[in-house]
Amino acid sequence: MDAQSRGRADEIDPADQWVLNPQTGNYELRLDQSAPQSIPSARGSGRSSTRAGAAGSRSAAPRNPASGNGARRGAAATTTEVPEQRRRRTGDASGGRAAQAQAGRRKRKQGKSRKKKVLLWTGGTLALVMVGTATAGYLYYEHLNSNITSVPDDGAGTGGFSKDRAINILVIGTDKRTGDGNEGYGDRNSAGHADTTVLLHVSKDRTNATALSIPRDLITDIPDCPTTQEDGSTKTIPGSPNTRFNVSLGQSGRTPSCTMRTVTELTGIKPDHFMVADFNAVKTLTSAVGGVPICLAKDIKDPDSKLDLPAGEHEIEGEEALAFVRTRHAVGFGGDLDRIKLQQQFLSALMRKLKSNDTLTSPTKLVKLAEAGTKALTVDSQINDIMKLRDLGLELGKFDMKNLTFATVPVRDNPAEKVKATVVLDESKAESLFAMVREDVSLTEVEQKKQQAKDKQNALLEGPRAEASDVRVDVFNGGGPQGAAGKTLEWLQNTEGVLKSSNEGNAPADVTRTTLEYAPNQADQARALADLMGLPAAAMKPGTQDAEGLTAMTLTLGPDFKGAGVPITGPAKVPDDIQKVGADKKVCAG
Repeated sequence: MDAQSRGRADEIDPADQWVLNPQTGNYELRLDQSAPQSIPSARGSGRSSTRAGAAGSRSAAPRNPASGNGARRGAAATTTEVPEQRRRRTGDASGGRAAQAQAGRRKRKQGKSRKKKVLLWTGGTLALVMVGTATAGYLYYEHLNSNITSVPDDGAGTGGFSKDRAINILVIGTDKRTGDGNEGYGDRNSAGHADTTVLLHVSKDRTNATALSIPRDLITDIPDCPTTQEDGSTKTIPGSPNTRFNVSLGQSGRTPSCTMRTVTELTGIKPDHFMVADFNAVKTLTSAVGGVPICLAKDIKDPDSKLDLPAGEHEIEGEEALAFVRTRHAVGFGGDLDRIKLQQQFLSALMRKLKSNDTLTSPTKLVKLAEAGTKALTVDSQINDIMKLRDLGLELGKFDMKNLTFATVPVRDNPAEKVKATVVLDESKAESLFAMVREDVSLTEVEQKKQQAKDKQNALLEGPRAEASDVRVDVFNGGGPQGAAGKTLEWLQNTEGVLKSSNEGNAPADVTRTTLEYAPNQADQARALADLMGLPAAAMKPGTQDAEGLTAMTLTLGPDFKGAGVPITGPAKVPDDIQKVGADKKVCAG
């Protein structure tokens, strides 16, 4: 029997089995009814303050519950005297009303005493557990914090993510050969490059996300980069025009903050934070989740990356996962753009695994992830605390994987090279894609269909469209960038074939946003121009009277105007030929 059932069998209140030891000031469990007591009863029962004989020298230790013969443990261990246990009193038929009343008073006093003792004991135990848990949690928190490596963002970021706006995280994979087992990949003394770079954009409403891959061999301009040195001073590393994107990190003493500045210069998007992963990050993170599922359309045997896998489905981790993301010559045309496709497939599979119930419900995997993530990643100084990383992770984890799209910055072969080793920006397509991300427009088909359905609810955008050659419009600058009207006119005439257009200079008054004013009989022209300009329904301002003769519509460019050919709210759809894939779709590489 347990202590409680044994106490009840002897009509001893379980609460009274916890008694105060005056020598220690602590409550102790007394299971032995015959244990000696030395403290006189407080109820004036006439009991002697001490018991005669050798009883006073008996051990006060409780009976061993495992013993069936009532033997005491360590009989000579202590002579500490404690109050005797009180038996429950039963009714005495010969005691009369006075005795019953006195017994009732005793019961009430004993009841309060018992409750107090139980509360004291349970409260003390709970406090101990809570303190112990909090201490363990604090120690683990400090342990994870000590794992984190951070470097200053040098003012290149926004200063930190916010829950009330879109989030942009720059994820950089460096080819620096640090860590055990990585020196064999060659170039072991290199400071590393921005070998794999992904700009992750999570929408303001957290319903969708875009992962934008930036080719490492893209020729771009690297700006001047103020960089914090080891001694705390700041040194500005000179920029490099017309150079590979990947030298924005590691080379000439550049830190991830310089890669951030380069991305902002390239896309017009300012990241909130950066995270840098090296070779070991791929190994440890994939092992922490128990492997990442991938699919190959053909056998791959690449001596450079050391990948050797037959066609079909596989679960890869550790060295094999690293080989998969590094392989290049065995897939597609053997270039960096084909490797990007492979990496996008890998990252989408890894993210699906991270968000799966198999991972989220496994304490072991979550602990391994916490260890691997904090050790493997280098982050900016704005998120160098495990609680800040947790808050960021909670925000990033809100979107549905079916609404995550991987896309690659549109590029074309560098015309300045005979041997095609680098690429240059395909500006017309790239700017449209950048505008979609800047304006928080989803690339996923699911979200676009929702937006199209929403737009169709507005009758202003429904109906036939005029030919571009039939559109007449006067363009005014009402608060847009300097020269906006002239550049827009040039774009409309030379690119879109809107020849019946004119530049009217500055508007009579500035506007808060771009507007298109038109007459009812110009609605087909207005809808055509709205399609070309990417105007939302809110920009459409129909009049009440039909226009006469050759009257033109009035387009007034406001502060929301980003540039000629750049839609006001982003394109209605992803530009043609953009390399993209939905993260919820399993694609076999090869």
